[in-house]
Amino acid sequence: MQMLLTLVCDDAGLTPDGKLDVHGVFNDLYAPGFPAKQDRMVLVVVVEWDRQDEGRHRFRVDLEDDDGKPTLSVEGYSDVDRRPDDRPPPRTRLVLPLDEVVFPRPGAYRFQIRIKGRTYAGPSLYLVEADEAPDPT
Repeated sequence: MQMLLTLVCDDAGLTPDGKLDVHGVFNDLYAPGFPAKQDRMVLVVVVEWDRQDEGRHRFRVDLEDDDGKPTLSVEGYSDVDRRPDDRPPPRTRLVLPLDEVVFPRPGAYRFQIRIKGRTYAGPSLYLVEADEAPDPT
């Protein structure tokens, strides 16, 4: 099993033909003070399963601060189907909308993804205390 993609964005979804459509990928957030609240963001995780991983697999996603303290947790499961050798391996596309996420203090945060007894590093976020984001140009 491997993580093919992990990111945080403004919006994401699957198109009618099964493609992942992602908008507004980011790793930094700016807030005028703390604790800060992000009204909405979307976590995207794409897992490619081994062929023997057929069945239901639970997952847990934790958003942790610098000290490893969780500030948000999400749990769920993915049903993995059997695939013949002449087809691509099974994949799960998790599109997890996260509303009203509170960040207690500025600094680094990282999503940790736990599946099948292993922990995988997900995307990181850096929270900066500032009145507005810097001009990207």
